Amino acid sequence: MPRVFKAIDIDKEQKEIMKDYLDRHMPHVICADEVKKGKIFRVKVRMGENYPHPDDHDHYISTIQLWNRETLLAETKYSSGAYGNKPVNVEVDFFINAPDVSMNLTAMAVCTKHGLWQSEEKPVKVI
Repeated sequence: MPRVFKAIDIDKEQKEIMKDYLDRHMPHVICADEVKKGKIFRVKVRMGENYPHPDDHDHYISTIQLWNRETLLAETKYSSGAYGNKPVNVEVDFFINAPDVSMNLTAMAVCTKHGLWQSEEKPVKVI
């Protein structure tokens, strides 16, 4: 079982020292707080906010997944050079059909050099 890195596992002082490293590896779930049952809505997963991630032959984001609790909803895979071998804040839009119950969305991302990273939970109310 691989180690999963989460921002909540790191104390405040370490976060400040390692802010560029953490930022470029941390996925963020961006979507509406409320969605209508049975309607398709967009969920953006973005890697980092301020610091771009490398896109080198041996160091890049290879996978981004979107989860609702324990259920995998969507996944995308990248190969090295997908972004022209230039640092970038990798992002992807997933389009999800809202279920009958509210969701807790989480993103997982794999860096080929620094492992598996998990976002904070994003609660989404289904109305």
